[in-house]
Amino acid sequence: MRLTVRRIALATATTVLSINIPTGFPLLSLWVGAHFVGHSGLSMSAVLIVLITLAVLATVSIKALSWLSARYDELTDQPAVARQPAPWLRSMRAERHERADRSQPANPVDRIVVSTVVLAVLAFEIWFFFLAGSSLPKGA
Repeated sequence: MRLTVRRIALATATTVLSINIPTGFPLLSLWVGAHFVGHSGLSMSAVLIVLITLAVLATVSIKALSWLSARYDELTDQPAVARQPAPWLRSMRAERHERADRSQPANPVDRIVVSTVVLAVLAFEIWFFFLAGSSLPKGA
């Protein structure tokens, strides 16, 4: 029972964080940047504040998602994933063996993040193509 509650709590935290990455964090960054806009209009400092805020929130959320994924793996007794070098630093001779070793199923944290990103992209496409209307001038 306790294990199930902890797994649900981790999945809920992952879902909330994943939803805020494409929606809440950009809005929060714009809100923070709006407090730096003077009465004269938009300034480069306000734009820089928005970009810095968004970068900090993205970094923190990525760290939090990796922490949640590690906690979920610990909770379900999954083996730790070995660090993988960047693709451009690997030897081409070892590529066949590495592909065979990488067959580890995705945990629910990974599935939640991927499905949230897919839903966000689909929602944006629906809005852009069907609901936003054309920005082209009307008339000839």
